[in-house]
Amino acid sequence: MRISAAAHELGTSPRMLRYRESLGLLPTPSQGHRQYSDEALSVARLALELEQHYDVSPAALAFAIRVLAEPSVAASVRELAERTGRLPTAAETERERALKWLGRSGVLPPRI
Repeated sequence: MRISAAAHELGTSPRMLRYRESLGLLPTPSQGHRQYSDEALSVARLALELEQHYDVSPAALAFAIRVLAEPSVAASVRELAERTGRLPTAAETERERALKWLGRSGVLPPRI
């Protein structure tokens, strides 16, 4: 299917499809005129659904994929999340696992 027909079917514009393609959110079409297979349209629909459901931009979704695909990027993002308090640190996570293993929950008494 050509890009204009694919865009119409997805309720978007050819320009937006090209943008999503440049971000890596669509399989790269073969050389020449852009032709979109049923699988490519399915991928585009999933990306659109994720963007709408989680209220994120195509660029944010593409970055999330990069975080999943590149361990160094994931580590940097995890560090930022820990330092901003959005994720527990590795030490806090290990402490919670130890408490769970011991059958305890909540806060340990302070050390003396």
